[in-house]
Amino acid sequence: MDPAALAGQPFADLLPYRASTRLFAVPHYSGPLLTLPLLQLIRKAREGGAADIQASFDLGRTTSSAELGAEHWQWQGQAYPYPAKLKDRSIYYWDSEDFCPIARFNGALIKLVPTEWGAPTFEIDGIKMLPSAKESPFDDARRKVALIAPAGKTVLDTCGGLGYFAACALEAGVGRIISFEKNPDVLWLRQLNSWSPDPETSEGRLDLRHGDSSQAILSLPDASIDALLHDPPRFGIAGELYSQAFYHQLARVLRPGGRLFHYTGSPNKLTSGRDVPREVATRLEKAGFKSELVLDGVQGVRR
Repeated sequence: MDPAALAGQPFADLLPYRASTRLFAVPHYSGPLLTLPLLQLIRKAREGGAADIQASFDLGRTTSSAELGAEHWQWQGQAYPYPAKLKDRSIYYWDSEDFCPIARFNGALIKLVPTEWGAPTFEIDGIKMLPSAKESPFDDARRKVALIAPAGKTVLDTCGGLGYFAACALEAGVGRIISFEKNPDVLWLRQLNSWSPDPETSEGRLDLRHGDSSQAILSLPDASIDALLHDPPRFGIAGELYSQAFYHQLARVLRPGGRLFHYTGSPNKLTSGRDVPREVATRLEKAGFKSELVLDGVQGVRR
């Protein structure tokens, strides 16, 4: 499929997976991404008589020019209408007929949410899934990925999310990264998010798979992974990804001396009644790791 044609195609029909454990690569959306502040900037320029505007139409990754007409604006050779109204805290894509929010409801509301840093976060039923209050979620991912020193390695990314761990690993020269994501709606967000890495442009280094890592890991060979990134949902949602059995599987697939970073967050012990980071460190020790609390998670080395 020609990526240039995707700006005029509804993305709801582009995902080729259902129950498969493998996501065959689909080109990312290549049309404009709009937010309320960007629309306000475009309107202000048009009302001021400007014939064009320099702005970012990919959430701050690049800057490009758009021509401003009376009824339409034009970007990269395609004309778009001026949206009548956009909501704050939402990101919009062109579905060939209108600008639509990057949000879905399939039992839970999942949406891409803009941040002041450019790289968006996402929410499930209003719960923010990536930190963005103090820094870019992309920069947060970069710092954590550096802990496993991915250059030249085969890395397992157990819970891919928006793919920021994978993008930072690619940036750092990873040899190959196998990334699992269980939620098909998250994979849909990735195809629309300009900050998410595109497997088709990774030269085969990003192997993105639709699957539950708690089950998919059983098919990986012993000691086949050089380093691990584990960023599971909170314990109450995905307890199996914090289980002793799963940690034994992480130890099985990781070569001796291999590094792991396990995100836990920093839940308040007074309200949760649990010290999740230390519980995780203890279980990892039992599974064969030397572990320590680092940043907002646990770093481990396979003994």
